[in-house]
Amino acid sequence: MKRQILAAAAIALSGALLVGCAAAADEAEAPTAAASVSAGADVFSGDLSAEEVLAANADYTTVNDDEWSAADAVDIELSGSSASSSAAGVGVDESTVTITEAGVYRVSGALDGRLVVAAPDDALVVLILDGVDIDNTAGPAIEVQSADDVAINLADGSENTVSDAASYADDATANAAIDARADLTISGSGSLSVHGNGNDGISSTDDLVILSGDLTVTAADDALRGKDALVVEGGALALAAGSGDGLKSDQEEDETRGYILVTGGDIDITAGDDGVQAQTDTVITGGTLTAAVVDDGVKGEVTVSVGGGDITVTESTEAMEAVNIGIFAGVLDLTASDDGINASGLNTGGADRETDTGERLEISGGTITIVAGADGLDSNGTIGISGGDIVITSADNGGDIPVDANGEITVTGGTVTANGAEWDPATAQQGPGGMGGAGAPGGMPGGDGSGAPGGPGAGGFGGTPPEGADGMAPGAPAQ
Repeated sequence: MKRQILAAAAIALSGALLVGCAAAADEAEAPTAAASVSAGADVFSGDLSAEEVLAANADYTTVNDDEWSAADAVDIELSGSSASSSAAGVGVDESTVTITEAGVYRVSGALDGRLVVAAPDDALVVLILDGVDIDNTAGPAIEVQSADDVAINLADGSENTVSDAASYADDATANAAIDARADLTISGSGSLSVHGNGNDGISSTDDLVILSGDLTVTAADDALRGKDALVVEGGALALAAGSGDGLKSDQEEDETRGYILVTGGDIDITAGDDGVQAQTDTVITGGTLTAAVVDDGVKGEVTVSVGGGDITVTESTEAMEAVNIGIFAGVLDLTASDDGINASGLNTGGADRETDTGERLEISGGTITIVAGADGLDSNGTIGISGGDIVITSADNGGDIPVDANGEITVTGGTVTANGAEWDPATAQQGPGGMGGAGAPGGMPGGDGSGAPGGPGAGGFGGTPPEGADGMAPGAPAQ
C-alpha cells in the first residue's frame, strides 16, 4: 500500500489572500488590505488553494497496480450457490465464499450468495473480478470484514455485476452492495455494475479510492461513500443515489478526515440529496463532474477548493456551498434554484442574519457561468474577486442580486457580467442592508443610511431596510 501525500496530489496553485477595498457611500477608496478572518473554529485561516487545504488533511491510502502481480493470482470459480478453489486461504460454506489470507485472487462466474474477506489486519488482499455476477438477497454481495488494504481490480474486457439485499436492519454494520471495513481501492479497465438496493452502493469505513474502471452504481441511499476519505483519480463513473449523495465522506470525529478529492475521471451524478458531500473539505483539481441533484451540487462542510477540472451542475437548490470557497481554475457551469455559489455555515440567523460571520468566497481564476434563482454569488462573510471570467444570470430585485455579501466585497481583477451587462460593484449588497450608494431623489436613503436624499443613480440599498438583504423578514434563518 502507499500513503499518498496530499500536497503532491494537488495541482500547485498560486493564490495569495485577496486584497480589497472598502466601499464608501459617496466615493470609492483606494484598495486596502482586507481584514483577517477569525470568526469561528470552522473558518479556514489560510490560503484556500487545493495544495494548502489538502496539506491540512490526513494522507489517504491506495493500492496501486504495481504493488501486486496478476501472475500470482489463484482462481476462485463461482457456480450458482457454491464455489470452488484450490487456494488454502479460501473457504466455501454453502453460498458464502470466505478469503482468510493475504494474496491475489481471480474471481469469475456467478454466485447466489456473498464473497467475504476476513483476513488478518496486516493483510493485502487483491480481488481480480473477471466476469463476476454476485447476487445476495440477504446482505452485501462483497463484504470486507477485516484486512489492512483491499483492492478490487476489474479485468481487461470483463463485465461484472454485484447486487445486495432490498433492505437492512437499522443496526446492520454492513449495509452496502460492496461493504468494506478496510481501505478499499478500485482499478482496472473492465466494468462494474453495482446495485445497492437496500442502502449504499460502495462503502468503506476507511478510505475509498477509485483509480480507474467503468463503474455504474445505483443506490437507494449514497452511491459511493468513503468515511475517512473518498478519492477519485480516474475512471468513468455513472452514479445514481436515490435519497442520498453521489460522492460522500462523513467522518465526524477527526477534522483531518471526512474529505473528498477529485483529480481525474469522468463522473456523472444524479442524487436525491447532494452531488458531492464532504464532512470537511471537497477539493477538485481535475476531471469532469456533472450533477443533477435535489439539494447542493458540490458541498464541503468546511471548504470547497477548485483548482481545475470541468464542473457542471444542471439542477440543484444551491450549486456550490461551503463555509470557505476558493476557485482558482477550471470551467464551472452552475444552475441553481436558489443561490449559485454560497459561502455559508456559520451564520445562525435571527438578529445576526446580516452580520459578517467569517465565511469566505474567493475567486482568482477559472471560467464560471451561473444561472441562479436567487443570488449568483452569496456570502455570509466576504467576497473577493481577483481573476476569472464570471457570467451571472440571477434575480435582481433588491433582495436577491448577482453579488451579495454580509461583509466586504473586494474586486481587484477578473471580469464579471451580470444579467447581460458588465457588473457594477456599486450595485452589490455589502454589509447589513447592502453596500449603499446613491438613492433616487425622494427614494430610499443612500450612502450610510442616514436618510439624506441621494442623487440619481442605481446604487444598492443603504442603511437597514425593513426586510433582510435577501428580501426575507428579519429573524428568518440564514441561507
